[in-house]
Amino acid sequence: MPESTTTQTRPGGRSARVRASVHRAVEELLAEESAETLTLPVVASRAGVHPTTLYRRWGSVGELLSDVATSRFSGDIVVPDTGSLRADLERWATDVATDLADPDSLAVMRAAIGAGPDGGCACTTDRHAQLAAMLERERSRGGSAPEVGRAADALLGPLYYRAIFTDTGVKPGWVKELVAALLD
Repeated sequence: MPESTTTQTRPGGRSARVRASVHRAVEELLAEESAETLTLPVVASRAGVHPTTLYRRWGSVGELLSDVATSRFSGDIVVPDTGSLRADLERWATDVATDLADPDSLAVMRAAIGAGPDGGCACTTDRHAQLAAMLERERSRGGSAPEVGRAADALLGPLYYRAIFTDTGVKPGWVKELVAALLD
């Protein structure tokens, strides 16, 4: 019987353990030091893997940070379904604001954005998908809903701006004002 020359990636196993270890190392290092000190050999040392593993899998610090951000900002926020688009958006935006207020999340986000053009997308792709799901659900109920880009500009823009560029936290009621400005 001829041997197959194709390899399949196994879910879990060593590959998943290495990825988890490397991601954890990046997050720990970002919590301890500035992103400028992050190098693949430093991450490899912290993760307990050989630097060539990181060069082979990610190629650069920017690609690694983008992968960490994609992982960090994917699936961690549940898309609410209250039966009301306004209530869904208010709850969701409040959860996003809470997530963005976490210093570890903020460190990963700032590092990913600073590492290259793909970093910003890594921090927002899942958020756009969540918005799209809520807006489409409202349309399927027969309601009117804005386009995803408009909703992202009205909700994510101010939330991310405050998180990244200011030390102004989210005040009670502010998220409701953002949602009202979008929907009214």
